[in-house]
Amino acid sequence: MSTGLVAPTVSAPAAARGTTPDRAVRLEGVSKVYGTGDRAQLVLDSIDMRVAPGEFVCLLGASGCGKSTLLNLVAGLDRPSAGDVTVAGGRPALMFQDHALFPWLSAGRNIELALRLAGVPREERRDRAEELLELVRLPGAHRKRVHQLSGGMRQRVALARSLAQGSGILLMDEPFAALDAITRDLLHEELSRVWRERRLTVLFVTHNVREAVRLGQRVVLLSSRPGRVAREWNVDLPFPRRIEDSGVSALATEITGHLHEEIVRHARA
Repeated sequence: MSTGLVAPTVSAPAAARGTTPDRAVRLEGVSKVYGTGDRAQLVLDSIDMRVAPGEFVCLLGASGCGKSTLLNLVAGLDRPSAGDVTVAGGRPALMFQDHALFPWLSAGRNIELALRLAGVPREERRDRAEELLELVRLPGAHRKRVHQLSGGMRQRVALARSLAQGSGILLMDEPFAALDAITRDLLHEELSRVWRERRLTVLFVTHNVREAVRLGQRVVLLSSRPGRVAREWNVDLPFPRRIEDSGVSALATEITGHLHEEIVRHARA
């Protein structure tokens, strides 16, 4: 398989170049191929995307379209086969679908470990961990073990741990997919609040169209493999939003129609 790709370039963060970034994340002509020769698979093809500082962008697409691959490229866990990925201000924080907490550590110690890796002095870590637990509405949970926490509480600790990394950019890979509807609804509220309070830049991967419309300022739809930017929507709905709001429902219905078209197109290809 010949992909016609050119060698990738990796740009230094804008902060490192001494400039003020107008984009927190920038992807230019980004493609990703796995395998070689006849077994090569083009997963992402010529992705151009910008995420402004403080923006909340949701990434949608059918299973296997390359959403998680794109997130890994932005996180620096993988390199593009072609194109340029630029992230302002250093490596982003990444939150997975699974909480990935260390079960032998308490909730607070999991956060303190992230603070330690971020270079926070030992004498400051306990207080900082307590502050982050309060931010995600888990005051007093510092000594609780992972098995003592509900699924929603574990994801809150995972969010606090991501924030402990000190990045202004948060990448989220379907972090609420395994939760029940009520817990997910509560965590939507908490994430929106933390995003506004901390002025974070968020790139959020989801399969849930209503979740994307409820949370995001912009929704980006990727085509089925290879993943390309098929369409974007600006979500001009006031915050706070509810999953059952008429505006959320109407836009989610429109986006779902385009998502179905992509799935059908891929099935016929």
